[in-house]
Amino acid sequence: MRVTGGRARGIPLRVPAKGGVRPATDYIREAVFNSLAAFVPGTQVLDLFAGTGAYGLESLSRGAAAATCVDLHAGADLQANAAAVAKSMGVATLPFTAIAGDATKLVASAGSFDLVFADPPWELWQTRAEEIAGVAVAAAAPGQHVRVILEAPGGFEVPVPAGWKLRKVIGKGKGQPAASILVRQAGE
Repeated sequence: MRVTGGRARGIPLRVPAKGGVRPATDYIREAVFNSLAAFVPGTQVLDLFAGTGAYGLESLSRGAAAATCVDLHAGADLQANAAAVAKSMGVATLPFTAIAGDATKLVASAGSFDLVFADPPWELWQTRAEEIAGVAVAAAAPGQHVRVILEAPGGFEVPVPAGWKLRKVIGKGKGQPAASILVRQAGE
């Protein structure tokens, strides 16, 4: 598990031993960021169900303005990963916030974001899919420029909240991770 691009490319990320973390694979993250390309620089990023913080930290490596990572078990591993990325980028600290909490609850004080990632434990998609998608889009900033990325098992059709549309699905196939990229419908 490593940062796949940007200024901290190749930096390994620690995976927390507790909390049942199933990190986003290097392949899927790299494919997602290749798809987002020039969109990432300058964005405010939210990484829900952050685990290692891979999506948030990769965003910073690729030029995002700031990242907020939310996970029930946000702790030493997430902070160590942030410190490793900061060191690789040659900065003392990153514009990075880690919040230990339930990512299915909207973090009202966290603000609104241009880029929202939600990569929950896959079993949550079976029981709380609407809630997960709803929280992710509720955290998005107003406007047409935002992107919401929902990572789920391949073959699982993620719910698309009202006012949003599925722009693209990135993934290898059933049983492998797939990332659904949502955008606002025109006029919303």
